Amino acid sequence: MALSIRLSRGGSKKRPYYRIVVADARSPRDGKFIEKIGNYNPLLAKDDEKRVQLDADRAKHWLGVGAQPTDRVARFLDVAGVKERPARSNPNKGKPGEKATERAEERAEKLKAQQAEAETPAAESETVADASAEQ
Repeated sequence: MALSIRLSRGGSKKRPYYRIVVADARSPRDGKFIEKIGNYNPLLAKDDEKRVQLDADRAKHWLGVGAQPTDRVARFLDVAGVKERPARSNPNKGKPGEKATERAEERAEKLKAQQAEAETPAAESETVADASAEQ
């Protein structure tokens, strides 16, 4: 049986409240679970100690048995010092999409064209000033 440590949602609409549970990976999100090992209330301030309450001993036990935490629960376990979460890297996440790239290129071309137009009258006025100075 594949075990997972995950969040089970409770609370009303737009007022989420989660239980941190150990459950069979095949059971539904809010369905049957084996053991409740903590709570997570995202409505509380990030520095509030009641935001995440976790039984670290039980979490260590279930990790030792082979339960796999979800990404969010892995973050909680890392903060609690139970299991270190490896740093993840997604270099493509910060890159703009295709359309945004095209718009940026168009803006750059327009800016270059405006700068070129601004430089040419200045160059012409210099040549006119040089010609009048020679006379």
